[in-house]
Amino acid sequence: MSDIIHLLPDSVANQIAAGEVVQRPASAVKELMENALDAGSSKIKLILKDAGKTLIQVIDTGCGMSETDARMSFERHATSKIRKADDLFAIRTMGFRGEALASIAAIAQVEMKTRRIGDETGILIEIEGSEIKNQETISSPEGTSISIKNLFYNVPARRNFLKTDSVELRHIIDEFQRVAIPNPSVAFSLHHNNTEVFHLEPGTMKQRLMSIFGSSYNTRLVPVEEDTAIVKIKGFVIKPDFAKKTRGEQFFFLNKRFIKSPYLHHAVQSAFEQLLPSDSFASYFLMLDVDPKTIDINIHPTKTEVKFEDEKAIYAFLRSAIKKSLGQFNISPSLDFDQEAHLYNMPLKPIDGIYKQPTIKVDQNYNPFKTDPSSASKDSERELSNRGNWEKMYSRHADNQLEFEIKKEEDSQQTINTNWDNELHESNKKSTYQLHNKYILSHIKTGFMVIDQQGAHERILYEQILENFEKHKSVTQQELFPKTIELNASDFELVKELHSEIQALGFDISEFGKNTFIIHGVPADTAEYDSSTLLEGLIENYKQNLLELKSEKRENLARSMARNMAIKSGKSLTQEEMNKLIDELFACKMPYSTPSGKPTITTFSSDDLDKRFKK
Repeated sequence: MSDIIHLLPDSVANQIAAGEVVQRPASAVKELMENALDAGSSKIKLILKDAGKTLIQVIDTGCGMSETDARMSFERHATSKIRKADDLFAIRTMGFRGEALASIAAIAQVEMKTRRIGDETGILIEIEGSEIKNQETISSPEGTSISIKNLFYNVPARRNFLKTDSVELRHIIDEFQRVAIPNPSVAFSLHHNNTEVFHLEPGTMKQRLMSIFGSSYNTRLVPVEEDTAIVKIKGFVIKPDFAKKTRGEQFFFLNKRFIKSPYLHHAVQSAFEQLLPSDSFASYFLMLDVDPKTIDINIHPTKTEVKFEDEKAIYAFLRSAIKKSLGQFNISPSLDFDQEAHLYNMPLKPIDGIYKQPTIKVDQNYNPFKTDPSSASKDSERELSNRGNWEKMYSRHADNQLEFEIKKEEDSQQTINTNWDNELHESNKKSTYQLHNKYILSHIKTGFMVIDQQGAHERILYEQILENFEKHKSVTQQELFPKTIELNASDFELVKELHSEIQALGFDISEFGKNTFIIHGVPADTAEYDSSTLLEGLIENYKQNLLELKSEKRENLARSMARNMAIKSGKSLTQEEMNKLIDELFACKMPYSTPSGKPTITTFSSDDLDKRFKK
């Protein structure tokens, strides 16, 4: 029997490795931008076509490469970052494994132009599917330019799994931000289909955040800074007033590398304890600087997961640093521990320098039973007035008692004569009650039912919106004064993707410059809402649904809009409003659950109540 184990060809091995390194265009963008940073670039330009499917080009002003280095950079495990195993625990560069370019070259058409600082000429290398097609000396500017064309051109199955351009572009923007935020001293720009999406000048971290997320962040950011022997913490958290329902703007950077850490995220959330609603998440941009010897960043192909040597200590320092900042900037109550204990509440020293003890004066001749002639007439008038008020109160109470007895008798007769054949008989609608401004209680034949008013309204609105989608009968109410809404780049692309569906909901919006929309009109039944807040809430709920549910656009938008517009817990309802809510709920196709599957109604039978009162 012949041997069955053999070595894979390099081209096949590189394609397998590409499956770990390059899942989508955003993965290639991340690798190329990190290489540009490691080259010491002061300016990095990213150019995209068709969300990276047709072209990804990164141009940097780094140190460049020699002809030999340029050729070697496409070999597997070729790197300038490490020489021996111990170097893995002293890494401060972004890349180090030497897999990125080799993996990318295996599944794309790659063109590299590079020239070292001081050299007269540069080098051009063209590769397709790990095979070198051309290598020559050319004239080029200092630095490196790498173009990736037709990603996954030779792996059509992988290319078919790519999402729409707007989805892939949002992933690229996420990776772009993760590289740009911790490097504010480097200039970045992003161009997509000949349109400039970002133009970030060098500056401070706060200026970088404002350039990416908008100038409104100037008043939202709370600085956090702490320097200890174990970890240096620097960055910003967002004020609790601007907390979001999704986990979007949460960034940890470890030695300028973006990481994900549920454990450290819990430290941030606990620092915001009692400052945030239970369904909201803190937003933060925090940079941690630790000794590379105390961490292991080689446990995941994307290097976003890290092991810490002393995780608990970093957790404690991070939590206390955030709480300290929230206290210093009057976001939460704080104590001034810098004030000396003996200075608390010290009275001022008298001018003459002598403290005088307080004295008590007593009127020895005071008689509480003695009547003052001048006030006798006033007392008698007051006594008569009080007596009259008591008599009026008593007579009113007697009248109310009589009315109560009559009504009680009528109610008892009505209860005896009530027909319980229908679960919600018309006569019983008068017997609906609101509990804690959150639940509606109503009689049914077998006992009573409890309705969640918010969940019920979500179900009603959800089915109404879907029906409007199907029948194209949404009505738009034009704004008297159109409003401008500025979004971050990712949300802007999301709204562009959903533009036709948002218009079908009844919104009338149009693009107005960079990352900005003008709201000309809103759905007719949302006039009481602020239009910009309504649209922002729709986007947030949509993103949250994307994380929790896999549903098509219109269904997701209907869920999001219903949740945004539904009456909230704590709203007091009139008898008429409660009856209308019940009628509309039971007219729905699925009245017993919310769009997300939570129950809207629960029932309690008379037998259940009887059991509770039996000994």
